[in-house]
Amino acid sequence: MNTKYDVIIVGAGPCGIFTAYELVKTSSVAKVVIFEKGRDIESRECPKRVTNVCSGCKPCNITTGFSGAGAFSDGKLSLSPNVGGRIQEFVGQSKAVELIKYVDSIYLENGADTKVYGTNSQVIEEIKRKATVANLMLVESPIRHLGTEEAKKIYKRLQDFLLSNNIEIKFRTPVKDLIVEDGKAAGVVAEDGSIYYAKNVVICVGREGASWLSKIIEKYNIPCENNRVDIGVRVETPNHIWKGITEHLYESKFIYYTKTFDDKVRTFCMNPGGYVAVEHYDNLAVVNGHSYKNIKSDNTNFALLVSKHFTDPFKDSIKYGKYIAELANMLSGGKVLVQRYGDFIRGRRSNEERIKRNSVVPTLTDAVAGDLSLVLPYRIMLDIKEMIEALDYVVQGVASFDTLLYGVEVKFYSNEVKVKNNFECLTIQNLYFGGDGAGITRGLMQASVNGVLIAREIASKL
Repeated sequence: MNTKYDVIIVGAGPCGIFTAYELVKTSSVAKVVIFEKGRDIESRECPKRVTNVCSGCKPCNITTGFSGAGAFSDGKLSLSPNVGGRIQEFVGQSKAVELIKYVDSIYLENGADTKVYGTNSQVIEEIKRKATVANLMLVESPIRHLGTEEAKKIYKRLQDFLLSNNIEIKFRTPVKDLIVEDGKAAGVVAEDGSIYYAKNVVICVGREGASWLSKIIEKYNIPCENNRVDIGVRVETPNHIWKGITEHLYESKFIYYTKTFDDKVRTFCMNPGGYVAVEHYDNLAVVNGHSYKNIKSDNTNFALLVSKHFTDPFKDSIKYGKYIAELANMLSGGKVLVQRYGDFIRGRRSNEERIKRNSVVPTLTDAVAGDLSLVLPYRIMLDIKEMIEALDYVVQGVASFDTLLYGVEVKFYSNEVKVKNNFECLTIQNLYFGGDGAGITRGLMQASVNGVLIAREIASKL
């Protein structure tokens, strides 16, 4: 089967969606196809969120499918160019601000909540003051919260828009390989062997596709830099200790450099009234969190992530992250471990009895009580402990013995692809990279902006 297109897009996350969306707006005659290994937005249902039992969906409905992983787990739009990626490095600060406003307007047109958190300067200054005393840095960013269930409706409208404008979307169709001819991208080969040709190929697979992308990078000798892997835990605390922050900021982004090792630890993906969840990458269960717009729990959860950068001779950060996740899965029978912070600092395993009498009731009901010290390296353990102690100065109660730590949380990235300012590959013409998997963005908003920029570049050549 040989089919010819103007543009092939690999991945239907925010970057791929907005590449197609902007191509409709700027080049209505372009023949465009999106390849997505997951399902359409209507079919993306996680049975566990109803039954509390993982059905082992292949591929995982949380991490794959139309709108990607981020939209299906909470859906937050960071409205600052300083959060969520490196787009400002390519286009400058003022242009990045302009593009964020443009993309934000599209989300609003499709039903996003008009409320923006993080605009009360008086509250922010007081939080920053406390953070400074604790050697924490608060990263300011206005946030628009979509919510898991509302994000699904918004992306359903975007999916319908693309389909009604003749954008072809091939769901459950993983891409196996590229076609490169005379130094130019010429198409892709699907998993079933079907061949598709195109004048331009855009790869924006997200973190779930990082392992596949690393193989493509290696096969075609694509210039890149060793990227990091983020490893840590998901923390669950009562809502009331965070209320003074979350009601104004929704999500607080703190960065800390640890006393002992000077390692960078950051908070990530905070979910007030949210739920701890499991997602699967390459058959490995790792922890994440999400929150609904209209359904709330009694807890707030967030990730504490330690960024690890590797130097020569080691080049496989993804393999390292998977190894840590495999250890956790081995001890938990393929599930997620949970440990009380009081047990964590005492160096003892949590058991079911102590979890049952804990004042913080786990929202991930099938997490297995265990000992994270058997999984995480000592250095990462100490980084997490020092970060929690620092946070406790700003938010008293974070370091409570009843705080829950779930492990492990791993954010996989491929090696950071080196691209031109227009996101084209340095060595293969007509091949573009975007999104989280390529190490360019780290969130819904900048991934969406990345797609707009790639589309405008391609449209200028069609």
